[in-house]
Amino acid sequence: MYTHTYRHRVRYRECDPMGVVYHTHYLDYFEMARTEALRAAGVAYRTLEENGIIMPVVEASVDYKQPAQYDDLLAVEAIFEALPTVRVPIRYRVRRAEAPEVLVTGRTTLCFMDAARRRPVRIPPMVHAAFAPHFESTS
Repeated sequence: MYTHTYRHRVRYRECDPMGVVYHTHYLDYFEMARTEALRAAGVAYRTLEENGIIMPVVEASVDYKQPAQYDDLLAVEAIFEALPTVRVPIRYRVRRAEAPEVLVTGRTTLCFMDAARRRPVRIPPMVHAAFAPHFESTS
């Protein structure tokens, strides 16, 4: 399993009139977490695009448990439970950085795709090399 935690300070403009984070912003937080997870593993998304690979989201879900508010420092965990193949399933957990309770959970599934042909492709070698060590058996 590979987990990366992205920290995000809730900005005023991300809150709705009720004073809580507007629901669609969690998808943005998920995007930031997975992009930084790739970067932390050694692959910048920009590099994938320069090599003709894009990663569209093909499925997304969000489960809201408790609201986040303006100026909260959030810890957004992107959890890769298996080495990606063609599809890239990712789970997310959002909580306040210093608190254990989970505010939001979610899932996205992305797909490696040849940008020119708009066809799915297997995991690019550079991504496999970056992620494989996180999934090797420790026993």
